[in-house]
Amino acid sequence: MTADNEYPKASNATLIGASITYVAGLFLLLSFAGPYWIESYPEMFSSFKHMGLWEYCFDRFRFPSYQFDKLFHGCHYVFSQEFHVIREWLLPGWLMTVQAFVTLALIFSFLAQVLQALVIVRWPLRTVLRYEWMFVSVSFSLVALASGFLFLAVVIFGGNCYRRDWLLYPSFNVLSWSYAFAVIAFMLFGAAAILLYLESRKLYELRLEARNLVAQMQHSQPEHALQQLRDQLQQQRNVGWNM
Repeated sequence: MTADNEYPKASNATLIGASITYVAGLFLLLSFAGPYWIESYPEMFSSFKHMGLWEYCFDRFRFPSYQFDKLFHGCHYVFSQEFHVIREWLLPGWLMTVQAFVTLALIFSFLAQVLQALVIVRWPLRTVLRYEWMFVSVSFSLVALASGFLFLAVVIFGGNCYRRDWLLYPSFNVLSWSYAFAVIAFMLFGAAAILLYLESRKLYELRLEARNLVAQMQHSQPEHALQQLRDQLQQQRNVGWNM
């Protein structure tokens, strides 16, 4: 075994939690960018086709409250000039709240993945080995927040998407795959948060044991205390390798 490998590797719990976070992040990214949070049944030939958090698609749609005879057609960014006159209708307050929650979840997910990558690759080595419990704890907090924000987003959207003061003829519409991906993402984030929480507690307890051992060195013979410290470090390495 080379000297470069003589340090505890990341535990299986950390690896599994990071993997689940990565997969959940992919689902979240597809949901964030996907234009299919809700869509109309093809059999209904509705002028509304589908929408996502940032895009609406219409087929020769005429907004009843707009005094001019204008047809909205095709897919456009919700903040585009095309939808300027009906943007207030397209973006009610509850939908902007959903946008904010999903955006925050995406940011927290990305930050958590960065921290998890540093823990796994052990870079920078001394900092990670010294503060691994803190890295994992912060990662847990970020993943838990991402799961919580996504939960609020899917609940708010699911509870308001069939309102009659939003899209016309809501009975013609159905929740679609982008919304389903958001639901899957929040559940995966929740599972990852549980694993990371358990691992952060374990790492914190190991840190306390190491500090107690150092304190005991002050009240024992130096050679005996040094041997105790070596045995403790070797035990932690074995635990890290076996997990």
